[in-house]
Amino acid sequence: METKKHYIKWVEENSIAQELGIEPGDFLLSINQQPIEDIFDYHFLVNDEYIEVLIEKPDQEQWEFEIEKEYEEDLGITFDNGLMDEYKSCHNKCIFCFIDQMPEGMRETLYFKDDDSRLSFLQGNYITLTNMKDRDIERIIEYHLEPINISFHTTNPELRCKMLNNRFAGEALKKVQKFYEAGITMNGQIVLCKGVNDGAELERSIEDLMKYLPYLQSVSVVPVGITKYRKGLYPLESFQKEDANQVLEIIHKWQEKIYVEHQTHFIHAGDEWYILAEKEMPGEETYDGYLQLENGVGMVRLLEDEFLQALYKEKGSLIKKEFSLATGKLAYTYLKKFLIAFQNKYPNIKVHLYAISNDFFGEQITVSGLITGQDLKKQLLGKKLGTRLLLPCNMFRSGEKVFLDDMTKEELENALQVSIDIVKSSGKDLLMSLLEEEKEF
Repeated sequence: METKKHYIKWVEENSIAQELGIEPGDFLLSINQQPIEDIFDYHFLVNDEYIEVLIEKPDQEQWEFEIEKEYEEDLGITFDNGLMDEYKSCHNKCIFCFIDQMPEGMRETLYFKDDDSRLSFLQGNYITLTNMKDRDIERIIEYHLEPINISFHTTNPELRCKMLNNRFAGEALKKVQKFYEAGITMNGQIVLCKGVNDGAELERSIEDLMKYLPYLQSVSVVPVGITKYRKGLYPLESFQKEDANQVLEIIHKWQEKIYVEHQTHFIHAGDEWYILAEKEMPGEETYDGYLQLENGVGMVRLLEDEFLQALYKEKGSLIKKEFSLATGKLAYTYLKKFLIAFQNKYPNIKVHLYAISNDFFGEQITVSGLITGQDLKKQLLGKKLGTRLLLPCNMFRSGEKVFLDDMTKEELENALQVSIDIVKSSGKDLLMSLLEEEKEF
């Protein structure tokens, strides 16, 4: 088999690699005579205090280095591909898959379905286990890669096959037992579909998953996202207020039972359930350290607590300002409550808060992270925006100032004739953005 060559994109200043003369454009061939399959091999092999590294220069000359260093000290190199390998795509055809509900004509990367266990460890992605070979499991256990995030959806093998449209999906659940026996920390999620895996099936799943405690440390239950692009797909219904109350009743019942037995709440409801049921968010202690924050569990509670705590420390002022804030319908009610508290302390600061309807994907999509630039433009044109428009960072592509539909921040600024500030995700960041001085547009 031909040895993989890994292109070095960047070398850190004053790093071991720079001192040795390793440069961008070089290739890493091996460490300790071992070929490098991916980033996990690299991190595992580079951790030792003594390593032998083989580098190939652009002219194909090979340099071998014997390196003595601190344990777990990195070489200071970044690779062209963060995974150092091709990404594994998903072969399932899940009845609830959001990517299948995307319109045509968007950028190609938005249609890629990943199901790569390595991304679960690196980026927190959830995997179905159907794409994992025995060697993948062995490497996770050998390198002790954790946490691994698993999309369960149901523990009923036959129903899981149906939901994932994969005849091996039920059998794949047996891999969880191997992680459990090896002491690998896991988190889980259940995407709930009305009339499919809710009710008695949800109760069965919770009870089955309890046996993996404490290594399966949390499981989130989130409602299926339904866009208007579902022609030819499995017929799914939206959850209503009564449904949300029933889901919360089940989850709260099991939380109480599990907490008594294991001192953890374990099963968590996504924030959307409380908003749909028109109930208050639980207290901070219910979230067990916000283990499922990236899955929309506890985001509202944490944002509110951080915002009000930071606001309490401010002295207030009579400074006059006027600007605006736009969000999705999901967070609107809660942000409105925050702003009432804010304007009690800063009575001369006028904040216009706008809830943006998701015309692009459909009105049932209410999260701010799926709002497009074109919906912002259409719904904010002609509105009172003041001197600045604040937008949450999750409306933008990670690390870029580009919306989901490829409209740029600059294009939206020009269309609305207002300066846009991107607000980071914490409550304190939101408050600091509200108090920030105006910038010239």
